[in-house]
Amino acid sequence: MFQMILRQLFRSIHTNYVPCYTSNKTLLSKLRKKTGYTFINCKKALELSNNDIVKAEQWLREQAQAQGWSEAIKLKSRKTSQGLIAMIINNNHGALVEINCETDFVARNGKFCDLTKTVLTAVLKHGMTIEQDSLIKKTMLCTEAINKLYADDGKNLSDHSALTIGLVGENINIRRALCMSVQPGVYLYGCIHPTPVNPVSSSFGRYGAFVALKSDKQKKVLGTQLCQHVIGMNPTKIGDATVDQPLDNVDDEPVMLYQEFLFNPAISIQQLLQNEQIEILDFVRFEMGETLEDKQELNSIETCG
Repeated sequence: MFQMILRQLFRSIHTNYVPCYTSNKTLLSKLRKKTGYTFINCKKALELSNNDIVKAEQWLREQAQAQGWSEAIKLKSRKTSQGLIAMIINNNHGALVEINCETDFVARNGKFCDLTKTVLTAVLKHGMTIEQDSLIKKTMLCTEAINKLYADDGKNLSDHSALTIGLVGENINIRRALCMSVQPGVYLYGCIHPTPVNPVSSSFGRYGAFVALKSDKQKKVLGTQLCQHVIGMNPTKIGDATVDQPLDNVDDEPVMLYQEFLFNPAISIQQLLQNEQIEILDFVRFEMGETLEDKQELNSIETCG
């Protein structure tokens, strides 16, 4: 009789334990998949939060961010020579950003790309709030100004950067960003190189460009080609035919008007604009890791710091 009671008690404990264990295991698996953190950290987070997955995720992020700040201080002096240029356009508004890291491996890391998207979205939203008092408005943001911007989750970009540093274990520097807006009658085009395999509303690469065209209608293909021309030919300015004189050697020509069109070297940009009856009002070119002091166009951009 006593043995039968023990067997029933054992069955009761065992059958109650299995669903509980399975439930905890499912939560653990879900938390790991969602956050990407280690088994040990996720297990600890669930234990501290009484298996509340929302609180567990919040705890993990707080710990990672705290660790990120520690890592950021420790890694601050390490050189960030790799990274991404990112671009996004929303109707008459666009944003270009450069974010640096230490290695090309991390530049391709999903967490780093997520940070880039977060920064790009925040910069675009900031650009859309800037008062526009001319046909084209360009605003360059330095690292300090970018870090103070807020993402959709209410945290500033400095916090997001620290969180990513804690995740990838490398120094990260949000180096610069540019907001560009145009008024009706002017069309803003942009492109990234190398061209993304699956282009979306925002894209990443090592080069990025904007071109503002004045035309009677949208010319998306030509606008994109002119952006590619800016990336490939690297003009220093648009040029003024009444002031600037072309060089004898066209291969060394820095003025955009006198450069051979990248997609049809038989004609110059000046001839192309005349044929298409359009006008280039402005352009911007970002190259990952370039020396900013050499960029003449920065003289016409509102800078900070």
